[in-house]
Parts: sequence; structure tokens; C-alpha cells
Amino acid sequence: MAREVKLFSGEATRYLADNIALSYGLPLGDVIVSHFSDGEFSPYFDETVRGCDVFIIQSTFAPTNNLFELLLLIDAAKRASAHYITAVIPYFGFARSDRKDKPRVAIASKLVANLLTAAGVTRVMTMDLHAPQIQGFFDVPVDHLDASSIFVPYIKNLNLPNLLVAAPDMGGVYRAREYAKFFNAEMAICDKQRKRANEIASMQVIGDVAGKDVILVDDIVDTAGTLTKAADLLMEKGACSVRAFCTHAVLSGKAYETIENSKLTELIVTDTIPLRKKSTKIVQLSTAELFAYAIRRVYEYSSISNLFVKS
Repeated sequence: MAREVKLFSGEATRYLADNIALSYGLPLGDVIVSHFSDGEFSPYFDETVRGCDVFIIQSTFAPTNNLFELLLLIDAAKRASAHYITAVIPYFGFARSDRKDKPRVAIASKLVANLLTAAGVTRVMTMDLHAPQIQGFFDVPVDHLDASSIFVPYIKNLNLPNLLVAAPDMGGVYRAREYAKFFNAEMAICDKQRKRANEIASMQVIGDVAGKDVILVDDIVDTAGTLTKAADLLMEKGACSVRAFCTHAVLSGKAYETIENSKLTELIVTDTIPLRKKSTKIVQLSTAELFAYAIRRVYEYSSISNLFVKS
């Protein structure tokens, strides 16, 4: 007998899960969340999941309730005898804490991986982890999708005459290099030094950007300080235009105002995190079809390698 697929969503990612379910061709399953006056909550499935392949869609952006709701849903599916439980995490929170870079610090992304495994997940699907090696923190299979399959067609449609790919910092060099190889374009690096988290001390450009249409590529845009400082510096160095492509639009603090007042032509993001408000410079692209296709391939035990743009 064929296994039944059921798609569910946490409260925070319902906006995206509805579109994933629509693209997949299935209705989203019923989840009810009971809230208590002290802030405690209890989610449960309002339909049977016994023997089913369950896909639970939830990004784990702030607040941490979103992560805990995902853990509770995984535990509920396990206790309800689901056959297979996949956590679909479009944005994997706490990924920036992926190593011990100073004494007496937690490695939060490893802790989250342990929590998901302990809750009973049998597979994880996510997109553009801050550090690809986080996949190794899991003892279950991880499908790590790449936003390049969404961004590349958009870049092609721009028909930029003098395309150059830039990394906004040294950590983004590998990602930028992959885009540069695909487009057979030159590459530059914005080398920054920080005073502390979210505060840049200095930045310089490595490479010639004069007369170029620059695309900055990164996984996360948070306060937008790095991106906008890089854009301003690239324009000072003679760039014709600067666009930024960032998968996860955290956009905290005064990020929207910072972007509006910058020399960025536009910022292109995905919908792994919902936008808090509209901006004339921000374009949001959908990941729903990509996740729906990946879910179908996982259910069928088929390869997902054709989802990745190859240079």
C-alpha cells in the first residue's frame, strides 16, 4: 500500500506553507495550537498521521517559539506513529553560531541539530545554511537546497552588460565564486573588519569594479549594514550599479531604512522569512515551487541534484 503524504505547517510559516501545498497539489493539513495565559502553547494534529510521510514546514526565525513549536510538532508526529517525519526548515535559525570562535561560547546550530534529532525527525530539508558544514551536525539525512536556482533566472533576465560578482565579506567568497563561474564573470571581494557583532570597523574592495554592474551574493541580510556599506564603497570605486541577492531577509532593527537610503539599486530576497513591510528597493521571490518539487522527489526516493545550478 502506498504511503500517504501529509503537509503541515507551524504558525509562523503558514504564509509559505500554503503556497508549497498549492504547488505540490495537496491541501495543507490541520494543526491546532492551544495557547495558555502564561505564554505556554501546545500544538497538535487535528487528523491522523499514522503510517504517513509527514512534512512539517517551519522556518525558525525569531522568536524562539517558532523553533520550539517545530520540535513539539515533530514529537507529536512521532508519538502519533507517523512513518517518516521530515522537517522542512526554509530558514534554519541559529546557524550563525556554528563554531567555537571564542572561549566559553555555545555552538547553537549543533544544539538545534541535536534537539531536532531528539524530537524524532528522520530527515531535514533546508535552504542556504550559513555554513554548509552544519549538515554534518546531523545524524539524519539533510537536503540542502540552493537559492541559486531562483536567483540565476532573475539575474539572466536583467541582461547586465558588464556583470561582476562580489562577496560582501570573506565568508561569502565560495558562494560568490560559484555564481561567477556560472556566468563566466569577474569577481571582487569586500573585506571587512568588525568591532563587534552587527558593527563594521572598516572595509576595502579587492578587485577592479570600475564600469561594472555588480551583484553582491550572500545568505543572510540582517541589519543590512554590511551590504549597504559594500554597495556604497563599490559605487565609490566606479561601479555602474550594485544589486544584492540574499536568501534570508532577517532585516532587523533599522534595516529597511538603511536599504532605502543606500546606493543599492535593489535587494532581491526569497520568502523563507516574511517581510515586515514593503520597500521600493526590495524584491521578494518565491521558494514554494522549489520546496514542493524537492518534497515530491524526497517522497519518491528520487535525486534532487537537478535542482542545483551547475557552472
